[in-house]
Amino acid sequence: MSKQPIWLALLLFAMVAACNRTPKALDPASATAAKQQLEVLRDSVNVRWNAMIASDDAKITATSQMLNELERSPAADKQQLQQLTQVNNRLKELRYRQLTMQSSQIDRYDAAQDSLLGVLRNITSGSNGTAVSSTVLNTLNTIGEYDGQVVGQRVQYDQAAKKFNNYIQLHQAELQSLGGKYKQLAPLPLFELTN
Repeated sequence: MSKQPIWLALLLFAMVAACNRTPKALDPASATAAKQQLEVLRDSVNVRWNAMIASDDAKITATSQMLNELERSPAADKQQLQQLTQVNNRLKELRYRQLTMQSSQIDRYDAAQDSLLGVLRNITSGSNGTAVSSTVLNTLNTIGEYDGQVVGQRVQYDQAAKKFNNYIQLHQAELQSLGGKYKQLAPLPLFELTN
């Protein structure tokens, strides 16, 4: 018997054995598992934040379109509408930021946006004699729909952020052992007022 078939049989056996090997299970208490779970939680937070900001951006865009439409009316108070446009254009820079938001910033932003929308509702009510097109009224309804989603989106964001915050608190040792950005993880601010 030649040595070649034995060598080939051993090689074939090694290849089959390698293909049948299942990956080693990840220790749920390990730093690697903590890192993977943290990334899942961070993705969940970011998805909710991005959806909320996209909705708010759409509301600002719709408000801008409504202001442009109102300016076309011959009876419109052009100076007032230009001032309202400036307020609307500044909203994004006034808006709170995910990692640094504080209740005072949120309140200031909400008050600015609510004030602007309140003035627009007054203008479109027809009490000042301005004729309002169906386009303006439809846009106002769209803005109202976006506005009605704010609380729910903030609650969903807070739920995801709380899971993230709880996880970094519970797994602080494992995460810090990873070093780098994991050493300096801080809890995310919430919309919910804390005691």
